[in-house]
Amino acid sequence: MFKRIIPGVLALAALLTLTSCVKKASANPPPPVVIVEPTASPSETPDVPETPVPPVVVESPEPSPPPAPDLNLVPYDGVVEHLFFHPVVAYPELAFDGDYKEKGIDDYMVTVSEYKKMLQSIYDNGYILVDINDVWSEVVDENGNAKMVRNTLMIPEGKKPLILSFDDVNYYEYMLANGFTYKLVLRDGELWSWGLDPQGNEVYSQDLDAITILDKFVKEHPDFSLNGAKGCLSLTGYEGILGYRTHTDKNDTSEEAARRRAREIEAVKPIIQKLKETGWTFGCHSWGHINLSSASTEKIKADTERWLDEVGSLVGPTKIYFYPFGARPDGSDVKQTGPSFKYLQSVGFRVFCSVGIDSFSKIKTDISAVICDRMHPDGMTLRNQRDRYLRFYDAKEVFDYENRPDYGVSWN
Repeated sequence: MFKRIIPGVLALAALLTLTSCVKKASANPPPPVVIVEPTASPSETPDVPETPVPPVVVESPEPSPPPAPDLNLVPYDGVVEHLFFHPVVAYPELAFDGDYKEKGIDDYMVTVSEYKKMLQSIYDNGYILVDINDVWSEVVDENGNAKMVRNTLMIPEGKKPLILSFDDVNYYEYMLANGFTYKLVLRDGELWSWGLDPQGNEVYSQDLDAITILDKFVKEHPDFSLNGAKGCLSLTGYEGILGYRTHTDKNDTSEEAARRRAREIEAVKPIIQKLKETGWTFGCHSWGHINLSSASTEKIKADTERWLDEVGSLVGPTKIYFYPFGARPDGSDVKQTGPSFKYLQSVGFRVFCSVGIDSFSKIKTDISAVICDRMHPDGMTLRNQRDRYLRFYDAKEVFDYENRPDYGVSWN
């Protein structure tokens, strides 16, 4: 059932289980352009030590370039490539410090340096970002049955369409001490990341987080995006979303906990709205990052109901479901349509994304749904699958030799 799932991808389960309860907080960012006095944290999470905080470092955004000229659009019915990332490593000295989380981060993440080089190479190789929701549509056939169809995309002549998705855009607490940004915030009407650097200084940046880096890249290269498309954010819910602790805590049912959650919910709403306005969409990654290949249908139902209640209620309806660990339900959705798959389809999901060695997709004929595989730029494929990704980038040229640990590569 896992023939299309990357070798070793289930190892991520151990990393997430082992680290999700940790309660603590480089590629060096560009030199500061503006320095202002410290301000309060954008919301009440995460907790930071009550020690003097140095000035906030703010990196000024680049001015917007002129809009791209009108291009000749042509029909495209070929393969739509699909790449996905986990959160990017902002501070390698914290991520690759020899602790028990280092290997998992090395396997499943890329550094800021690698991510920026990948984006540039993908752009240079003629790809253009498209919205995953534009690739397939649901229609009703002559017999009144709903079914999914592949749309003919109209794209600029000479370009190749690409979907980007980003898993676990939740800013889990284990990440806070391991070299990642803490959350997305709004400053002067734009999205920025916020967090603490290795010295404990507050940092607002547009150069340390996958979302803000892509926003900036598209601003500088508007022809990299079709109709303003960016990517699809794959969200769990068990530690909130987008760095805000919007989840219910069954271990703390106090009135103060409820008030904290309410404040976090209000704080994340403008972030969600800004993401939607700037070309980002949302998908479900389950509430608890559960393994659908081993979970019972009843567990999947309970998990999905909680996701719809705590996450879907904030981000709005979505037809995209991203399988945690790439694990397909019911003994493989490719071979059969079991009760778990039928349930997920019944609550509105239509495009189901796993993980694989190519950008595979298949329209199911017995139910209105599409199943897909996504490719995964990360430490494992950088080290061991260089040839498979050459149409996007060359691992030799993007690999962060300076900061990654010495686990070896399969290429010379």
